[in-house]
Amino acid sequence: MQVTPTEIPDVLLIEPDIYGDDRGRFQEIWNQARYLELGIDVNFVQDNVSRSVQGTLRGLHYQLEQPQGKLVQVLSGKIWDVGVDLRKSSPTFGQAVGVVLDGNKANQLWIPAGFAHGFQVLSESADVLYKCTDFYLPSAERTLLWNDSQLKIDWPLETEPILSEKDQKGLPLSEVEVFEHV
Repeated sequence: MQVTPTEIPDVLLIEPDIYGDDRGRFQEIWNQARYLELGIDVNFVQDNVSRSVQGTLRGLHYQLEQPQGKLVQVLSGKIWDVGVDLRKSSPTFGQAVGVVLDGNKANQLWIPAGFAHGFQVLSESADVLYKCTDFYLPSAERTLLWNDSQLKIDWPLETEPILSEKDQKGLPLSEVEVFEHV
């Protein structure tokens, strides 16, 4: 397994070992002991899978109460995956990091609690798995504006993104509630 810290050191790009032969391939998505060696000492309580079509942009979402750390992996397709640090006391507060996650590479992105998360689908469609450290709590969900110029996210847009109503109404960093302590 290869691990690369991103520009925000708490966000890790993980490339798990893949074992393949003429029958196909095998990969461990999660092994608590191995990830503990990386400093990811969490208990996942909920797994989510989303399917989205090309051009869909989901995010940037976070929960103010019950903040979720997420281990994100694309099962099929390709996405541009983004995390934004919303921890007020962090030296990287307000900074964003984005990476390509590809189902063929089976790479993962670890985004700790205290971050907003979103992604853009680059392939015809994408199936995305999120392992979450806390349960979804609709009343605590917040949306950071995906194209807030203060975030300097370089979305690889070729056309206008497909957005939900919720994502169209996201708030800029200067107006969202952030984490005082996570």
